[in-house]
Amino acid sequence: MNKVIRIGFIGILVVFLLGSWVVPQDGAIKLGLLKYSGGGDWYSNPTSLINLSLFSNSELNTNLDPNYATVEVGSPELFNYPWVHMTGHGNVVFSDADADNLRSYLIGGGFLHIDDNYGMDIFVRPAMKKVFPELSFVELPFDHEIYHQKYDFDNGVPKIHEHDDKPAQGFGIFWEDRLVCFYTYESDIGDGWEDEEVHNDSPVKRLTALRMGANILQYAFSD
Repeated sequence: MNKVIRIGFIGILVVFLLGSWVVPQDGAIKLGLLKYSGGGDWYSNPTSLINLSLFSNSELNTNLDPNYATVEVGSPELFNYPWVHMTGHGNVVFSDADADNLRSYLIGGGFLHIDDNYGMDIFVRPAMKKVFPELSFVELPFDHEIYHQKYDFDNGVPKIHEHDDKPAQGFGIFWEDRLVCFYTYESDIGDGWEDEEVHNDSPVKRLTALRMGANILQYAFSD
């Protein structure tokens, strides 16, 4: 099964090679926004992926479609998107079928970025434990490659919004030594990707957030 899934991803994954992005002949790649149950506002940052895609196209020479797709965690359509973003402020519930589907997606070559938009942490951790009962989030060291793609973040995930005034952290889930899920906590970089007038972040803060987002994309597509 895993081999079949990986073969399916060959046609849709973006590959980073020799400083340029190779994209499928049929056009731009869509990023996915994960829709989940439980009442959490999975839709909370509607302009984030649009701006991240445009920034990545400009700075990394990617070919990403700014019109991202919304995909339910339990849907077979999940396998159409090589990189999926998950955010929100509240409850997250994965059914058994949801967890099985997301597990197959991640083991098969997909990548999930979770960004705590504040209040999500206590819900997303048990939800992901249902996906990988045998694994746990581990904090990534500051020298991990995800922090040193086109842009260097020597102190790890940047702090974009204050929340509880805790340091920003980056956690990962590894399957067979491959980072399949990257979780940004107490950072809220997704808010930093939003249109300027949404949060009135400074240009420097928005640029910092977009650069970290570009690093996540570059790492995921070159891994």
